[in-house]
Amino acid sequence: MSGAPLVAGARRLGPAFDLIANYEPDGFFFERSGLGVSSSGTAGGFDVNGGPGRIEELARVAGETLGAIRRDDDGPPVVAVGAIPFDESEPASLTIPSRAAVRRRTGDTWRIDVWPEGGAPGETEPRGRWVGGAPHQAFADIQLRPDPEPVRYATAVEEATRRIAAGELRKIVLARSLLVEAGRELDPKRLLWRLRAVDPDCFAFAVPTLAPGGRRDRSRGVLVGASPELLVSVAGAEVRATPLAGSAPRFGDREEDRASAERLLGSDKDREEHAVVSEFVGLVLGPFCDRLNHPEEPELLGTANVWHLATPFHGRLRDPARSVLDLVAELHPTPAVCGAPRDGARKVLGELETLDRGCYAGPIGWVDANGDGEWAIGLRCAEIAGSTARLFAGAGIVAGSVPELELDETERKFRALLDSLRWG
Repeated sequence: MSGAPLVAGARRLGPAFDLIANYEPDGFFFERSGLGVSSSGTAGGFDVNGGPGRIEELARVAGETLGAIRRDDDGPPVVAVGAIPFDESEPASLTIPSRAAVRRRTGDTWRIDVWPEGGAPGETEPRGRWVGGAPHQAFADIQLRPDPEPVRYATAVEEATRRIAAGELRKIVLARSLLVEAGRELDPKRLLWRLRAVDPDCFAFAVPTLAPGGRRDRSRGVLVGASPELLVSVAGAEVRATPLAGSAPRFGDREEDRASAERLLGSDKDREEHAVVSEFVGLVLGPFCDRLNHPEEPELLGTANVWHLATPFHGRLRDPARSVLDLVAELHPTPAVCGAPRDGARKVLGELETLDRGCYAGPIGWVDANGDGEWAIGLRCAEIAGSTARLFAGAGIVAGSVPELELDETERKFRALLDSLRWG
């Protein structure tokens, strides 16, 4: 970041303030259960090159940059926000918003303004335009183009299971996408509003994604989604993570829905898929913590359309000054979105996966000047650009995976997102 030094000021907003009122499609939104960060405008930012160690470098630059911003009051620390591409070869960047609305666990909501020293904060208030309304018609098949085609994806799953059986891998996560030509200008804010309404306990998010090569002068679109998966959060010395793996569909009938959940809990295939992820998270976070607690058995976590197996971790950091981005760097990519062993899974993904993930399955969230922050994994999302949307979905492949069932899992995830996209 270059130019004049930055100054920050903060003031309290009313308790009923809706964070989505502060969001515009050139800004950032990240909220779960009413808590999170919403922003508009850009006061600054910082970039790091792609390659091994890029997130560690991002943590270092974030600490230096945010720490240098002078605060003229006793409000909360300044935040930087963004999405980190899945592929470590891609550059990564974070943005310092010129106006951010922040609500933490205390329930207080603050507006944080950042401006160049010698200037003045913007005086404009959030526009808060209404984003509801009736849904559009369902998309016709002619408007949808899968990438890769279902047959090619099933073939990739079959090859992945062969390599697992040969001992090359324990797990791999294969993704696919669905390109939607809506025939109308899509509205990221309306889609965000709908996703938040459907799944308020998920991380509703919206973030501009950079053009290939990390160019700031041209966004490739806005990534909008509702992720159920907390990668990691840090608040003082407290650290949390909730890895997910293993899923089953939900049903409107209560008995059928409960039966689906119980089948998931008893599924050897899904429990193996989940164990790979939870073991990894425990091994990564353990050395950073004085204590790290988690249940011995996975728990059920339900979203509007899917049951997941979940293992919530809660610990106390050995070094409270450590940035949340340091933990993001160690965790990403988890076996929930890549595979195990990690290096082997990355190599096989390069051979079997044909799409550019961009920020899909990458970390999305915020960090403040103290190193506190919250990061989710970018799942259940669509990248919107004009009248088109690219939807992403993946499935975890382990020993015993059946190509047709893994393909059906991605189709179910697409259908849920397509329904919400009708409001976009």
